[in-house]
Amino acid sequence: MDSLYTYLALILATYFLIKHFLVRKIQNKPPSPFPTLPILGHLHLLKKPLHRTLAKISARHGSIILLRFGSRPVVVVSSPSAAEECLTKNDIVFANRPRLLAGKYLGYNYTSLAWAPYSDHWRNLRRIASLEILSSHRLQMLSGIRDDEVRSVIRRLFRASAGDQVDMKKVFFEMMLNVMMRMIAGKRYYGENVAEVEQAARFREIVVETFLLAGATNIGDFLPILNWVGVTGAEKRLMALQKKRNAFMQELIEEHRRGMGIDNGGSDESGGKKKTMIEVLLSLQETEPDYYKDEIIRGITLVLLAAGTDTSAGTMEWALSLLLNNPHVLKKAQIEIDNKVGQDRLVNESDIADLPYLRCIINETFRMFPVGPLLLPHESSEPCMVGGYRIPRGTMLMINLWAIQNDPKIWEDPREFKPERFEGLEGVRDGFKLMPFGSGRRGCPGEGLAMRMLGFALGSLIQCFDWDRVGKDMVDLTEGNGLTMPKAQPLMAKCRPRPNMMNLISHI
Repeated sequence: MDSLYTYLALILATYFLIKHFLVRKIQNKPPSPFPTLPILGHLHLLKKPLHRTLAKISARHGSIILLRFGSRPVVVVSSPSAAEECLTKNDIVFANRPRLLAGKYLGYNYTSLAWAPYSDHWRNLRRIASLEILSSHRLQMLSGIRDDEVRSVIRRLFRASAGDQVDMKKVFFEMMLNVMMRMIAGKRYYGENVAEVEQAARFREIVVETFLLAGATNIGDFLPILNWVGVTGAEKRLMALQKKRNAFMQELIEEHRRGMGIDNGGSDESGGKKKTMIEVLLSLQETEPDYYKDEIIRGITLVLLAAGTDTSAGTMEWALSLLLNNPHVLKKAQIEIDNKVGQDRLVNESDIADLPYLRCIINETFRMFPVGPLLLPHESSEPCMVGGYRIPRGTMLMINLWAIQNDPKIWEDPREFKPERFEGLEGVRDGFKLMPFGSGRRGCPGEGLAMRMLGFALGSLIQCFDWDRVGKDMVDLTEGNGLTMPKAQPLMAKCRPRPNMMNLISHI
């Protein structure tokens, strides 16, 4: 009997070895860790944070690897050359999104800008976002909102600056939510001058739940049977959340519809009040009602809200954390602002172009702590070749941006904060070695807004305050779990007005 078990085990081992090595070589697929378990695939190898685990696997097996997450084939690339091949030569092939549960419910059954497959519908959504909502002209028109919210933060910190600890994660997050909601719907829900308290409370609850569920990895996406038998409960939670989001956003749409009237009076950009994003979309609805249904408007606005808040707030938190651990960099940035802007006025958005060292700080933060460490996943619509390997149709693509931007073969001392390494770089792209907003057709359309907000907010806080760590220990830079790679521990900091700025700040 023992010999029979040994014989069966030998046959089974031979089968797996032949399937893994010989068949893979014949099919010319990328290398893959051994073994690939039945049902689970490589899920047993994955630990949080995912981008670091995948980086370690790639270091052993190569910059292009093929994994199996349960039922899904997944190709992970972690080199600039492989990323470039995916996002240029194969850009159209990889322009689709995988059909995950978040896209089904939060993405309106895969029809929203973030989750829609590459199609005429998606191209139209992208055009609306780029030209109608996030164009340079419209962003400039709404600059007063960003100015108001940054000034509000300065006032808040000025009042709390007498040695008090400040939760900067909360400060940045609430500031960005106010900015986005004022641009989208003309409402602010945090801090001072919140008019509709009950509506604000509902909004805050929805926001917290959205980022909690959207940022969580749903194992049912890779083992569908768990959803069928209701083990995870994720589907029910997503359905319930989307009902809340739908109801809230529809109320805002109806409110704007009533306020605009048939002739859209009072919202003319040439002389009246500035149009909110909802008003822009309702104006488009008047000309093409069959296409710009309320569901499309809800989908666009909710994508903008989600994409425009946590990412920018997280980058600001990482940047200030790095500055607190490197006070010489903070001092150098203050000197640059004093020399270029002076001490008789506050920084404004138009100054950022003349503050190259501040932009270097932002780029180095992007490099070390990209808020999209794996970007958003893509999926191949047909077979293609990447790095000489054959990638089957229906394969999910994950670009490990964190691995590329922290690779010691590409960057000298990658885990050291050195903004100077970006001196002379124009913009935020350095080939495919640094691409915090992605690239190709699915690159982030909100880059312009993010860069305006990051430079303006960080520049203002650097100009107005001296910053200190709460204790003697360095700020903990451990990465937390989630889609946007938050800090594991929220940043607590102390600030005090700089003596030469005291008079200006006190009159804001």
